Amino acid sequence: MLPATPEPRAIDRDLPLDLVVVGGGINGCGIARDAAGRGLSVLLVEQGDLASATSQWSTKLVHGGLRYLEHYEFRLVGEALRERDVLLSAAPHLIEPLQFVLPHEPHLRPRWMIRAGLFLYDHLGGRTSLPKSRSERLDAAGLGAGLKPDYRRGFSYFDARVDDARLTIANARAAADLGAVIAPRTRFVGAAAADGVWACEFEGAAGDGGRHRLRARAIVNAAGPWVARVQDAIGGAPADARVRHVKGSHIVVPRLHPGEHAYILQNPDQRIVFIIPYLGAFSLIGTTDVAVDDFAHPVISDEEIAYLCATASRYCARPVAPADVVWSYSGVRPLYDDGAGEAAAVTRDYVLRDSVVGGAALVSVYGGKLTTYRKLAEHALERLAPHFPAMGRRWTHAVPLPGGDFRGGLAALTADLKQAYPFLPQDHLAGMARRHGTVAFDWLDEARSLADLGEHFGAGLYAREVDHMVAQEWALAADDVLYRRSKSGLMMDDAARAALAGYMQARTT
Repeated sequence: MLPATPEPRAIDRDLPLDLVVVGGGINGCGIARDAAGRGLSVLLVEQGDLASATSQWSTKLVHGGLRYLEHYEFRLVGEALRERDVLLSAAPHLIEPLQFVLPHEPHLRPRWMIRAGLFLYDHLGGRTSLPKSRSERLDAAGLGAGLKPDYRRGFSYFDARVDDARLTIANARAAADLGAVIAPRTRFVGAAAADGVWACEFEGAAGDGGRHRLRARAIVNAAGPWVARVQDAIGGAPADARVRHVKGSHIVVPRLHPGEHAYILQNPDQRIVFIIPYLGAFSLIGTTDVAVDDFAHPVISDEEIAYLCATASRYCARPVAPADVVWSYSGVRPLYDDGAGEAAAVTRDYVLRDSVVGGAALVSVYGGKLTTYRKLAEHALERLAPHFPAMGRRWTHAVPLPGGDFRGGLAALTADLKQAYPFLPQDHLAGMARRHGTVAFDWLDEARSLADLGEHFGAGLYAREVDHMVAQEWALAADDVLYRRSKSGLMMDDAARAALAGYMQARTT
């Protein structure tokens, strides 16, 4: 276990930091948390908001990756399945078990192949807290709800769903609580090494857009889609690995089926698509795999929307049309280029490249997936260990993330919140519990009425919670709150979103 939480360290510009982490996605924030907990002085810089690129645009799953077995990614799947249980324990407010139903289509994959794959999936990760896979009869009142009546048999297994952006924020908050300095909206400009120390340059570190400099003994390049650009900006360490930028797009439509199970659908092109219950009233459908060159501004194409709608319509009793889409998003996965021809076949495993320049250490992160971020962080710190002999041992496997220190599930936590704050509407309580876990007690504090929470912007989002997101979670703009730290924007109208934007502008200027 960790010692008592230290006060955040101030940066002493006369002394070199131990570590600069470039990139505020899930990998960067996970590395910063792990490193700070081992006693290193850490600065994390992110050119935008935390989790504002790849990490918020996932399929929102913590899973082993059943389909990766067809590409013989046994190491990755086994590690991911083991991590699934670690993360379920570390953040039970952000991650919860989810049953997946696979309708069977014999002409795409025979039953023996699916059974063999599910058997491997059940056992590659060792012992698990989740139920094993099984054959299912798909009836309209149960696991076949919302499907065409043609689909009568199938299989089910369990994985987990996650609030991806909040998982990233939770890791950043944990890192800061352990003394790391978290600096969003700070661009890494470059670095040069001499005598075992990197001289690093940043832009916007003081909020004024100016250039700022400091020194560090090591750098971790976890810049995601920008990993090669950052690598090329580090003197003496040009990129020695290539990145495949693969766009994954998702659509959100009105709820397609009752029940809390998800569907995993097979396509004739051998790809799979998920239909996942989302925010109560919606279904999330995704994802695509499209190689792209413009990775900075990914946008879903008409072809991708049509593809996802057609896949859902093949299986669902109610057809899905592009006009049904209420929201969509696209993210770019920075995959390690293993030479595979098709984008869908490129490995989802991560690769670490480390080097020493002028006596200073550098580790660069290529690829990876949301589920394995914690293990990736451990491996990155292993690469740095020779440069920091006094660094502590691994610890994150046994310590919950902020808000995750409760037992009994979300229902029990929501009941505790209701007892402490009986004036809160039940549906609002559930959202607060999911977003914050036990941290909700901190910002609700001594509130005794709805009036104490300030303005209600809609969808259970109050000014008091927004203030917490600004003060403790680095929120600055309206979208930081509406679509990352909460998902309330999807359930608000234009007037409500504008009211929140006005409040944020007044609050942060």
